[in-house]
Amino acid sequence: MKSYKMKPLFLSLSLISAATSLPAWAEIKEVTLLHTNDIESVYEPVEAFWRDDIEMMGGIPYIATLIKNIRSEEGTSFLLDAGDIYTGALSKKTKGALPFDLYNSMGYDVITLGNHEFEYGWESLVKTMPRANFPVLNANIYHESSNELLAKPYTIIERDGVKIGVIGVMGIDAFYNTMWKGNRKGLSIKDPTETAQLWADKIRDDVDMIVILTHQNKTAPMQTDKEADAEVQRGFDEDFAMAGKLKGVDVIFGGHSDNGLNEPVVHPDTGTVIGLTFGQGMHLGYTKFTVDTEKHDVTFLGGKLIPVDSNNLKRDEETYKLIQKVRTDNPSLEDKLATIDAPAFRRYYRESNIGNLAADLMRQNVNADIAMLSSGSIRVDLNEGDVTRENVMNLFPFTDKLTVVELTGKDVKELLEYSYTLPYGLAQFSGITAHYDSSKPEYNRLISLNINGKPVSNTQKYTVATYSYAASGGDGYTVFNKGTELSQGDSVTQVLIDGFKQHKKIIVPKLGRQVDVTINR
Repeated sequence: MKSYKMKPLFLSLSLISAATSLPAWAEIKEVTLLHTNDIESVYEPVEAFWRDDIEMMGGIPYIATLIKNIRSEEGTSFLLDAGDIYTGALSKKTKGALPFDLYNSMGYDVITLGNHEFEYGWESLVKTMPRANFPVLNANIYHESSNELLAKPYTIIERDGVKIGVIGVMGIDAFYNTMWKGNRKGLSIKDPTETAQLWADKIRDDVDMIVILTHQNKTAPMQTDKEADAEVQRGFDEDFAMAGKLKGVDVIFGGHSDNGLNEPVVHPDTGTVIGLTFGQGMHLGYTKFTVDTEKHDVTFLGGKLIPVDSNNLKRDEETYKLIQKVRTDNPSLEDKLATIDAPAFRRYYRESNIGNLAADLMRQNVNADIAMLSSGSIRVDLNEGDVTRENVMNLFPFTDKLTVVELTGKDVKELLEYSYTLPYGLAQFSGITAHYDSSKPEYNRLISLNINGKPVSNTQKYTVATYSYAASGGDGYTVFNKGTELSQGDSVTQVLIDGFKQHKKIIVPKLGRQVDVTINR
């Protein structure tokens, strides 16, 4: 039976000394597990405007240096990732090849698949996965026609006499509600907890420690300063529930919700250790254990999140060159499209000026009454000044086409009511002015709605421009299924590029389109 006596991290040095003084037959090893999740191709540092102690955070060439520095100081270490290595302009240009090359360079031992790895379709993913010098896992996504798994379900990594079994799974909601059905056509998914237990039982006698890499929980808040905004932190309920059900599992490293845990959580019933970072490569997860390889006994010593303080880390040249090569091979990415007069920032649960700007450009492109996109679709902020093609491709990096759907006024009101339940953040709009009360019961929060300056009419028909995934009912926007699809045009990304080029000098829209009266009381 494995023990889970949590001890302060500062004791680890004394334990190293104790372990080295034990006779060889004791086989007690100290093991460091480093973990990341949802880096999502954030290749450059971002301004840490919410922190007083750090100026810039993240960037793959800097987290690469941090990883190498820590591993050089540790004895036995393993590096794991819980998925979402794709997305963004450079990933898109290479169909995912660059993310795999970068993870090879950074020395990852294993990753599990996230929903973003399916952005270019599962067939493309399967072709690209062999680039990895490490196992790419998923144990619960399978081909409906053959029942065969899409990826390898588990791996066993041995280092310095320690064998770690790692299993990868994805959550049901992540599979169905954050992935376009065309990109997963012919695939289905099994219960992640049952699947994890199945494989854990199969490999337990062959390993000293079992780690589950999950990509589940609620969808992450797309907001740069989410670590400082408790309101938008989405929790890790599915990981915690899984930890309470699994038997014989030592660690769960999660992803998808980006609900960073500054210190790992130990489940009170099973002792399973749970760790997550805030994503986007701004922190490195660090956990420490002792492993008795004779008794298969694991003791958790402690853990933390280490900020990636970019200004105080040397840039890793190998990963930097890989990134720059893709830019050199695609010079149009550096094209200057426009300038903006102020920073445009994301707010996941609130109206945002960058959401207003993107929605305005979508609506203008097709002369629709309304435009809508989810907060989760907006993947980066924009700094004041020049806006390049790469910036815009990172803003909305997906393959969705701009789709126009005709809805009645009643349906538009239902659309807003759904948005105000905040399932994937607050939807961003153009063409409306709305007041709502977030303290009211769900689907009774909308107080007033004007469309293009006039009160909404329940029976009047309005044209709504949105991204094709939402138009098909994705992200839970099933109200679009009540309407009539009128057209499907260029990709949303191209529409935004064209909009920036056309306007050249852009004034960032002010807030005030969606007013929560609870906040303004």
